[in-house]
Amino acid sequence: MSNNIVLIGMPGAGKSTLGVVLAKVLGYDFLDCDLLIQKFEGRTLQQIIDLEGTSGFLSVENRVLSGIDCKRTVVSTGGSAVYSPEAMEHLGSIGKVVFIKVPYAELENRLGSLKERGVVMKEGIGNDLRLLFEERAPLYEKYADITVDVEDSNIQEAVNQLVTAVRAVGF
Repeated sequence: MSNNIVLIGMPGAGKSTLGVVLAKVLGYDFLDCDLLIQKFEGRTLQQIIDLEGTSGFLSVENRVLSGIDCKRTVVSTGGSAVYSPEAMEHLGSIGKVVFIKVPYAELENRLGSLKERGVVMKEGIGNDLRLLFEERAPLYEKYADITVDVEDSNIQEAVNQLVTAVRAVGF
């Protein structure tokens, strides 16, 4: 293991925002996987989804995430990373996976339209946040080494919770 902290959770859970602050507090590097995918592909997440469909995007995401090689880094994944068992196995092998848990009602308040966020919606889900939440929640739980519930927390409170949780396991 390379002492990385891998953040997973729903779109709007705060993985990138909290990840940047957590990295600063711990003196770690920060890696945003959505930006990494865009860099490798030379196009936005939404462009990848529009041109290649959900399965094409998941294939790209799996390939990029499975190739991550870093040390002492807070890694913020996209919400759909949990659809790729190979990528999640790799991420789990290079660090501790932390599920940033936010209740549905809070996510609904935080998110505007999912359409412009580059959110992967499986067949039949359409743009239904509730269905997406219900489908992904068990996957986040499955892959998480640590779950941090940030319900009703501001950024500083949530970062403090994350710091406490990761230090409890040796970071």
